[in-house]
Amino acid sequence: MKQLSTTIFTTMSALAQQHQAINLGQGFPDFAADPALLQAAFDAMNNGHNQYAPMMGTLPLRTTIAELVKKHYDFDAHIDQEITITAGASEALFCAILAITQPADELIILEPAYDLYRPAIIHAGGVPVGVNLAFEQDKFVVDWTRVKSAVTSKTRAIIVNTPNNPTGNTFTEQDLIELEQLAEQYNLWVISDEVYEHMVFDGALHQSALRRPALAARTIHVASFGKTLHVTGWKIGYTIAPPQLTNAIRAVHQFNTFTVATPLQLAIADYLNAHPHVTAELPAFYQAKRDFFRAGLSRTAFQLLPSEGTYFQLVDYRAITQFSHLTDTEFATHLTTHVGVAAIPLTPFYGVSPSGQKLVRFCFAKKEETLTAALVRLEHALGV
Repeated sequence: MKQLSTTIFTTMSALAQQHQAINLGQGFPDFAADPALLQAAFDAMNNGHNQYAPMMGTLPLRTTIAELVKKHYDFDAHIDQEITITAGASEALFCAILAITQPADELIILEPAYDLYRPAIIHAGGVPVGVNLAFEQDKFVVDWTRVKSAVTSKTRAIIVNTPNNPTGNTFTEQDLIELEQLAEQYNLWVISDEVYEHMVFDGALHQSALRRPALAARTIHVASFGKTLHVTGWKIGYTIAPPQLTNAIRAVHQFNTFTVATPLQLAIADYLNAHPHVTAELPAFYQAKRDFFRAGLSRTAFQLLPSEGTYFQLVDYRAITQFSHLTDTEFATHLTTHVGVAAIPLTPFYGVSPSGQKLVRFCFAKKEETLTAALVRLEHALGV
């Protein structure tokens, strides 16, 4: 039997609840979604759309997705042959990994990385190969020379994530070029986890794999409406992939969840058609929250790392001498149990974490009053 540990998100959220801490650990909003979206879901249910949807997803939502990626990335996705609706991005990632992995295949992961990748690869019989991001000038970056050195004759694919959870960093156009060249040179599949695609700040452009045709031809693009529309509990994600890969994904999906909540799919399609500017407005919405949170954190002894995208902020606590001897897990536990603010340590995002790293992650996808209350506690305990 394969043994899998409890995720750090489950552990820290339970600890936060036990100690009545403000939960800035797990990445979910504490504010309501647009009432118009909720009404669209109610209407779909009330109009009788409560039975199984097609395995690949409802036609209205697949059509809406095709329109979205055309608008944002000038990519033409075939509605029937390339788009599959899944039970959140997690199922999409799981199906993608199982679809392409044969026993003993190696899949490269750029770490720190979302903690689903490794167990999914192991479940598929593959071998996860972690390549740690370089840390240069207080920022995580991809060292593509290091990535190339990890490729072997057994390498099947590489998994990338931009904007990146947990670092908040984003790919540059040059990163996409390097990824494309790597995949072509070594004949690799690419799983591109882009669930935070509409949360890129400071006027930057999201560098999606779909922007480059040669790269898109060997990529499984993974995205999530839960993140974009503030409804993480709805678990509506999707993949876009070439027909060959889509068929393999659906072969897994049909025996996993088979289908995804019909009224929620229809609600999202109706809502996005009626509110076409939502995705374009999201960066400014979360950038305002980022800036508010960072301004408050500047009154603490934390060193703030850049947050170029996502709704996460990394902080370095090595300069806080009374806590610099603690591991990141010990420090995150202290914040939760004694300061009353839950954070996530970075170590669980690695296979082999770098020595001496003193980083924890906060989530700023919260109401202003929640962030304010957390900042008051942090400044009181760790103020400069």
